[in-house]
Amino acid sequence: MALLERVSTLLRANLNDLIEKAENPERLLKQLILDMENQLLQVKTQVAIAIADQHLLERKRREHEQQGAEWRRKAELAVSKGHDDLARAALERALSYDRLTKGFAEQAEDQKLEADTLRQTLRKLDQKLSETRAQCEILMAEHRRASVVGRATKARQIVGATQDATLGRMRSKVRQHAAQNVATSEIFVPESLEDRFQSLEEHEQVELLLGQLKAQAALSAGPKEH
Repeated sequence: MALLERVSTLLRANLNDLIEKAENPERLLKQLILDMENQLLQVKTQVAIAIADQHLLERKRREHEQQGAEWRRKAELAVSKGHDDLARAALERALSYDRLTKGFAEQAEDQKLEADTLRQTLRKLDQKLSETRAQCEILMAEHRRASVVGRATKARQIVGATQDATLGRMRSKVRQHAAQNVATSEIFVPESLEDRFQSLEEHEQVELLLGQLKAQAALSAGPKEH
């Protein structure tokens, strides 16, 4: 009975509820399959024992039934020979075998019911085991896929953050470089037309002053007396 109760508990097990409550669903599913395989092996053993006991009881019933028939034959022989006392003893022995035959028949019927129950339990457990294996494979695949997706999402978040930081640094460098170019262009801007005329006028003034200085120097030197 304890075995059937354990098997019944396994047959009623709701995989989804078990997985939701489990810290490690994959380990739980593997353990559940192992438990069911162990229970299946025990049920198979019990079925084999029950069938063997059933056959033994049926053989005992047939043997006692034959013994009862044999003592009735002897009783008939005794009556035909005029030995009523022997006939009575033979009939008493036949009735004893009849009672034993009835007892073995009842036990054999009970044993047959138990064997049939165990056979049905074995079929249900075997079917449940096949379904559980298939469901476990699906659920474990979903669990692994969820873990992979979670790791991939985390990796994308890390890569995205790193990429954003890199792009931010690149934008900062580009903006800095652009600012430097603007500053450089402001420093080395080409001369305007006005600036060129102003330079020309300054140059002309310098040449004029230089000519005046040379003329003064020539006058100062003058013709020397001999």
